[in-house]
Amino acid sequence: MTPTSRKPDWLRAKLPSGPGYKATRALVESNKLHTVCQSAQCPNIGECWSRGTATVMILGNICTRSCNFCAIQVGRPTEFDLGEPARVADAVAKMGLRHCVITSVARDDLKDGGASVWAATIRATKYKSPSCAIEVLVPDFKGNLDQVDIVLAAKPDIFNHNVETVERLQKPVRVQARYDRSRSVLRHAKSRGFTTKTGIMLGLGETQDEIAQCIRDIASDKTDILTIGQYLQPTPQHWKIDRWVPPEEFAHWKKFGLELGIGVIESGPLVRSSYHADEQSQKYTGVEHLNTQNALAAAK
Repeated sequence: MTPTSRKPDWLRAKLPSGPGYKATRALVESNKLHTVCQSAQCPNIGECWSRGTATVMILGNICTRSCNFCAIQVGRPTEFDLGEPARVADAVAKMGLRHCVITSVARDDLKDGGASVWAATIRATKYKSPSCAIEVLVPDFKGNLDQVDIVLAAKPDIFNHNVETVERLQKPVRVQARYDRSRSVLRHAKSRGFTTKTGIMLGLGETQDEIAQCIRDIASDKTDILTIGQYLQPTPQHWKIDRWVPPEEFAHWKKFGLELGIGVIESGPLVRSSYHADEQSQKYTGVEHLNTQNALAAAK
């Protein structure tokens, strides 16, 4: 299936509107926060903001990486705001969230890659909202595991880092990132006992065999949660869409990954890393409980 200027019907997203959307937008603006929903032109912003959820993006909105799939502005960051953790914590508390997702731009310009601000944000949010589960979607910190440990020391509930695409397409699509480095970050978090999560996009030019191998790699790294979605080209200057992936193929890859032992998989055209992240967390908790019960039963 070749892409056309017209999106298929299964890619129709809810338009931003309604009191819930307006309330979320007002809260984001009053706390002077950036969100990946806006900066990355997420198609689900209407639905998510209407539900009172948003993915907060810390460390500014200018990224030091030049990934060819991403709409976030690239350049030399000027923002380093030590008041940001408190504002994020305040916004999460006001929204009354049970599950929040925090992400960031890559800050290769900073000595610690921004890890200290990450840790401060997690701790401040936990302090103000102790019952809220915190999911972090982090950059790779150039593979520096000491910096990853700074984030982990703040004890996020879910540690997410996206491999984004199959191994062959890493260099042209992600440019400064590496497949093996991303996997090492996820394996490290898993070895420390954290719930891990990653995501990939389809429609970039990958083959069926490459998708299967990528999912096998994710499963072999003992990753707990996987998201699979359709790549959407943000501007004509970005990586071109190779194809529109139909819903039945997303269903196939979900079944494939579950059979390999991945705990929870969200797979569909509009799925993104933080899309219904609270529901993914609840599903994973249920899967873990069931696995524990099965193990106890088998031991008797």
